[in-house]
Amino acid sequence: MSSERSAIILAAGLGTRMKSTKPKMLHELLGRPLLGHVLKATKAIRPDRRIVVIGAAADQVTAYLDEYAPDAETVFQAEQLGTGHAVRIALEATPSLVGTVLVAAGDTPLLRPDTLNELFEVHEKAGNSATVLTAVVDDPQGLGRIVRDHDGSVLRNVEHRDADPDELAIHEVNSSIYAFDVAVLREQLTKLTTANDQGEEYLTDVLELARNAGHQIGAVVVDDPTETLGCNDRAQLAGLRRILQGRINTELMKSGVTLEDPETTWIDATVQVAPDVLIHPGCQLKGATAVDSGAEIGPDTTLTDTIVEAGARVIRSHADQATIGNGATVGPFAHLRPASKLAEGSKIGAFVETKNVEVGPGAKANHLAYLGDVTVGAKANIGCGVVVANYDGVSKHHTDIGEGVFIGCNSTLVAPVNVGDGTYVAAGSTITEDVAPGQLAIARGRQANKDGWVAANRPGTFTDEAARRATVEDSVAGE
Repeated sequence: MSSERSAIILAAGLGTRMKSTKPKMLHELLGRPLLGHVLKATKAIRPDRRIVVIGAAADQVTAYLDEYAPDAETVFQAEQLGTGHAVRIALEATPSLVGTVLVAAGDTPLLRPDTLNELFEVHEKAGNSATVLTAVVDDPQGLGRIVRDHDGSVLRNVEHRDADPDELAIHEVNSSIYAFDVAVLREQLTKLTTANDQGEEYLTDVLELARNAGHQIGAVVVDDPTETLGCNDRAQLAGLRRILQGRINTELMKSGVTLEDPETTWIDATVQVAPDVLIHPGCQLKGATAVDSGAEIGPDTTLTDTIVEAGARVIRSHADQATIGNGATVGPFAHLRPASKLAEGSKIGAFVETKNVEVGPGAKANHLAYLGDVTVGAKANIGCGVVVANYDGVSKHHTDIGEGVFIGCNSTLVAPVNVGDGTYVAAGSTITEDVAPGQLAIARGRQANKDGWVAANRPGTFTDEAARRATVEDSVAGE
């Protein structure tokens, strides 16, 4: 027997019960599509070849495979005529395939690589021609039952609708995940018929066909039945998401991460979190986010594709494609948009928005500011209400703010402009020209106080009455 190992992943169905123009296999589950989780699990066991059977919305599935699994071969199933038909055309398209082949559905995202390795090893060590992964479940309603003989050998799979009362009492069910000897599989697939309610070729029938032909059939009972769960609609997708959430969070806590409330913490399977990170309730960490040791996240924070370095704190904020440096502080209620880079010890405070910005070491914008297309030097101070006006309606322009700069409250910097090192900008200024190092920039109208204006223009109002009272009081006080 050849030692070659391969995997066939069935991903041809549209999944009409998802009620979506997107194929079921590409619906996301904590950072990866359903198919992506199966691809990751199969890649981890290092098969010699991986064949993905595609069909409905093939262009979308192929585009995903080209980017995330370029090693995978594809076989097109023009008509979805059952799992047996899908595997048959996959084998017809790969005549050189030999050895042992894993067959798995593309919508079983909770499979663990260790389970697949065990399936291969048991299959090959026992010399089986077919080995089915099974699960013992509390409620087998609607699932195919595994029928064994008196000595425990697998006889066949029987579908729920075809089962007799004794078979309905069985709680061991078929996961639809198999290891096959390729030669035996090729032979038995030719015997499949469509004489069933669905008019399809069922891969499950291969078990009984192979046994009747004198081949040895085995089974591996999975320790965790949730690994075998598939997905047919969005309710089931939500159930899978909750299970995977628990699995990810448990693994992180065992690795040294503190999750104050795992039930409200959602972390994608693609996220990396180092030991000694503290995550408060209500947080979502998505995509390629990575959080280094000693960082503190939340509460109520969403990070997408964001790097958080050691000792940084992000409080009640959103960050997308940002980098938050060592010991930096963000929030509460800050919004870091793409290409926001905060250096060590910097601070972005309440109601501050940034985009395409580099904030130098120790620099800070504590509250109510917009920083777009700007470089901020070390230890600069951006006051309350400061706006960098980076967009002229057609193009974006860059602003440079030097080291040690102090920008007063409610100032506007009209890009492109350079504010040199060690400068001050007076509060309320609109800066349209460069400011040289060491200068004070004042760009605001001169204040004028008009005596008697309220009495002349707002007579009889509460304001007028208040002014009159104050005038009388000042006169009395001056006597």
